[in-house]
Amino acid sequence: MRKLLVLALVGLAAQLVDGSLGMAYGLTSSTLLLFAGVAPAAASASVHLAEIGTTLAAGVSHWRFGNVDWRVVGRIALPGAIGAFAGATFLSSISTEAAAPWMAAILFTLGAYLLVRFSRPLRANRAAGRLRSRFLAPLGLVAGFVDATGGGGWGPVATPALLVSGRMEPRKVIGSVDTSEFVVAGAASVGFLIGLGTEGFLLPTVAALLVGGLIAAPIAAWLVRIVPAQLLGAVIGGVIVLTNARTLLSAGGVSGSVPVVVYALLGVAWVVAIVLAVRALRRTRRARATVDAALASASPAEAALASASAAEAGEPAQPGESVEPVEAAKSGQVPEPVATAETAEAAESRKLAAAVDG
Repeated sequence: MRKLLVLALVGLAAQLVDGSLGMAYGLTSSTLLLFAGVAPAAASASVHLAEIGTTLAAGVSHWRFGNVDWRVVGRIALPGAIGAFAGATFLSSISTEAAAPWMAAILFTLGAYLLVRFSRPLRANRAAGRLRSRFLAPLGLVAGFVDATGGGGWGPVATPALLVSGRMEPRKVIGSVDTSEFVVAGAASVGFLIGLGTEGFLLPTVAALLVGGLIAAPIAAWLVRIVPAQLLGAVIGGVIVLTNARTLLSAGGVSGSVPVVVYALLGVAWVVAIVLAVRALRRTRRARATVDAALASASPAEAALASASAAEAGEPAQPGESVEPVEAAKSGQVPEPVATAETAEAAESRKLAAAVDG
């Protein structure tokens, strides 16, 4: 009973992270399961089976709030499913001794990526046009394979790539990635079922993770309004890096004072990343406050100049905000007056953009 309670808390913690960042449910839960001694293949299989329930609930919620771009879902989910099935088959075919350092290396890399990603503002690429299949298909294939072999990685790979493209509203990036993950989790579960059989799924673990995730879902919706994603991402990235460094050092047979030095260096890097995340968060908030003030009280030309200054400072374009006034302001042209009142959808997009960028 105590073990199931701990696993439920793992699922709860993982869902809190995922609900706040739009990523890292599998990454967090797999790391904690490996730390608890669960075999790599069984950990990934159990996490993906639990994700079928959590991603279904998340997808329905995003659909009801209009956060899903079904065109993107259709073009990224199928390649993601193929990659996840291949990754599950691969992980099921290798021994536990070989799988542990492989999985730890993937998780360590993704954790380091989270540290770098959330230690600085996300600069949007404002290129026009829609996302094409030649970009979405390879992205889904790679993200699905990494997700299955690493026990997590769909969100950390797909979400930042779509955000950086600058061609989707942040709320639709998160909604589309979460919705498509239902297909990916299902394909990975089928792959593990074929490779490991029913004994590969730890059903009590699955149930505990699922219960914890469902309990955490409404809490995460509240938490995202309290804890900045910028700071939370850096904190969670450090936890994942340090936890999986232990497995990698053990697999490499490193002993003596070397692990202490490695942990110390990683700890220093973690602190630096958190400090940079706080600085980036403050800079982003100041830039956003300047833009909001300009849009509320200034003339259209001055508001466009404020938006241009925020963009140069690393502030990404807000959903519903046009790029043309910024370019016109830089060239000295005065744009036509526009209405400053935001629609309900634009206001919601602004909130979700703030949640993603911190």
